[in-house]
Amino acid sequence: MCKRNSGELRMKWLEVVRVRSAGKDFELVKELLRSLDKSGQPALVEMKTYYHAALQSDLSIHLHWESGRLEQDGSALGLRLAHALKEFGLTDHSVWIEEEK
Repeated sequence: MCKRNSGELRMKWLEVVRVRSAGKDFELVKELLRSLDKSGQPALVEMKTYYHAALQSDLSIHLHWESGRLEQDGSALGLRLAHALKEFGLTDHSVWIEEEK
């Protein structure tokens, strides 16, 4: 969804980083997420973490963005996060654009 803000066209997009753990402790992942510096990310609206209902080893991190420019390959924050999580297991990193109604 796009909207104008001070004459600038702004787009809402979602970045998803998923990890399927190789048996490592998710407490380390939680600590990593707490330590992330989100202050330098003015376009970051919200960051949410989800755990799979049946597979305790699956984690999904959603970064909600609103910016004038889409990062098709992912934001610097999302790319760093995906890279850091690779030590915990298989990772998947994707970017989604909110559909306008």
